[in-house]
Amino acid sequence: MDRRTFLTLAAAGAAFPLGADPAKAESAKADPGKADPGKAAPPPARNVVLVHGLFADGSCWSEVIGRLQMAGLTVTSVQNPLTTLDEAVASVRRVLARQDGPTVLVGHSFAGMIVSEAGTDPNVSALVYVAARAPDAGEDYAALARTFPTPPASAGIVFDGEYGRLGEAAFLRDFAGDLPEAKAKVLYAVQQPFAKALLAGRTTQAAWRSKPSFYAVSTEDRTIDPDLERFMAKRMGATTIEVTASHLSLISQPDTIAMLILNAAGRP
Repeated sequence: MDRRTFLTLAAAGAAFPLGADPAKAESAKADPGKADPGKAAPPPARNVVLVHGLFADGSCWSEVIGRLQMAGLTVTSVQNPLTTLDEAVASVRRVLARQDGPTVLVGHSFAGMIVSEAGTDPNVSALVYVAARAPDAGEDYAALARTFPTPPASAGIVFDGEYGRLGEAAFLRDFAGDLPEAKAKVLYAVQQPFAKALLAGRTTQAAWRSKPSFYAVSTEDRTIDPDLERFMAKRMGATTIEVTASHLSLISQPDTIAMLILNAAGRP
């Protein structure tokens, strides 16, 4: 199956008890043919651990959290310290150690690096990447990204000494472009700065090489190039959906992202 040939998730949305908008369901399309046949199907999981990326905090998962809790899952959103990759991974591993049984580990944006590193934990049953980085072990992600067009948001990063953040104009236009302006401004207000040292980290493991993996590509993404997302999803053999959304599909289309996580949890 060609990677741009997709089956709609509308049927799944009809069975999903979250009142998903049919118009939005049509914007998310899955390609089950991308799943790596060498990986076993994920076992049923009752826990989900969510990890945020740059320009955000743990509250960015709020819309998804409620939907997963309604489905009976135990959900934890990690507060990523955004200091170094090692410290970010350690914060996730502490949360994973508290989980009782199989756990789906989910990362948005930069947190895909954390998921790739921490996802080898025996508690992790499946990985979900939401418009996320997915480096191979030891890979220079910045060098990989340079082989694709530079996303507009990159020009909007401003630094205060050793800490960076996204300027307001870039945040509203290139990070949260499909959200109502008032909502995007609230998210901008709680944006957490990241340390330059965080960007220097490289993963030592690629959990997606051995764990069932799922990927949500944001087709209107201006923070990570959509074709780079497609490349990483294909390389990992992920079960992939494409969502007509900005970088923040987890907020603009939480029903779609929750459905993908439920799929990774072995729940139709």
